[in-house]
Amino acid sequence: MKSIYNLFFFTALALSTGSCGDSNERPQELFSIEIGNKKKAYRPADELQISLQNKKGRSIDSVAYFIAENRLAGGMASESVTLPLQTQPLGSRMLTAKVYAEGEIFEVSQVILLLSDTAPVLYTYEILERYPHDQEAYTQGLEFRGDILYESTGQYQHSTLRKTNYETGEVLQQVDLKDTYFGEGLTILKDKVYQLTWRENTGFVYNANDLSRIQTFQYAASKEGWGLCNDGATLYKSDGTQRIWRLDPTTLEEQGYIEMYTHKARIKSVNEMEWVDGKIYANIYEAEGIAIVNPESGAVEGVIDCSGLKEEVTQHPDLNVLNGIAYKGEPNILYLTGKNWDQLFKVRIVKK
Repeated sequence: MKSIYNLFFFTALALSTGSCGDSNERPQELFSIEIGNKKKAYRPADELQISLQNKKGRSIDSVAYFIAENRLAGGMASESVTLPLQTQPLGSRMLTAKVYAEGEIFEVSQVILLLSDTAPVLYTYEILERYPHDQEAYTQGLEFRGDILYESTGQYQHSTLRKTNYETGEVLQQVDLKDTYFGEGLTILKDKVYQLTWRENTGFVYNANDLSRIQTFQYAASKEGWGLCNDGATLYKSDGTQRIWRLDPTTLEEQGYIEMYTHKARIKSVNEMEWVDGKIYANIYEAEGIAIVNPESGAVEGVIDCSGLKEEVTQHPDLNVLNGIAYKGEPNILYLTGKNWDQLFKVRIVKK
């Protein structure tokens, strides 16, 4: 469980960009952002007290302040400004001052770290039922469509997309990926199955009824494919870091991302994911736990301790980690498995 809480504190780092005008002086030589209540990390309840330091007495018309691309305040350079953080996503956020001075535009920036306000609620599980699961399946993605369990499996030369009978473990239909692809997460939206591959920068879209391939798409900034889920309108894609990317389900273009943070640290290695009652349930790779994530802020609101579940399956040399979360609409009930596990577990989630 401790592996979920590895601390990766970011120290605020001053960054600068080039001037938009013709001055030969670098922006950071002329201006800097001063934070009156400077901290190593902030919470959404905090407010930043900021002002602009005019190092060389340039004549300034006005200044505007941004976090990421969102303009939050503006006015005269001599004025101190209060910036609320309540609506900002968690993680490393770029604070920028755009300075309009003597016919030129200068930008100076620094990074601030925003952590969650509260510690995650801790949960555990109770096993309700066990079902047979293909021990040869290197499970990467798991999702129900009605009573049919769809599964994506990995490993080069062994990757598949499957429809299965979850109660018997029978594979009802299977599509084999080319040997050069390493299958990863999947999700189902409006009769389409979306499947990722790992390092091949490629995803696939299938007809959910017959598994015929409809489309191939490429990743952009999210270099690798790990987990995938959806909220009925938007796809959410993990890439093995602390980031969860939003994708347009039609164009498959990335529309920004959230970063997963607790009240103390980032949570990296986000793997298989499932959308459950308005939250993202994210399997943390090589950790026996599932993070419950707010999809707006990235805050980790809960952690399910799944330790001991791996010991319930047949132990063998190829046995690998927990990785497979499926939700069937039953309150507080999940279906969990792992890579090369011979069982699928129906579990009830309870507070510790």
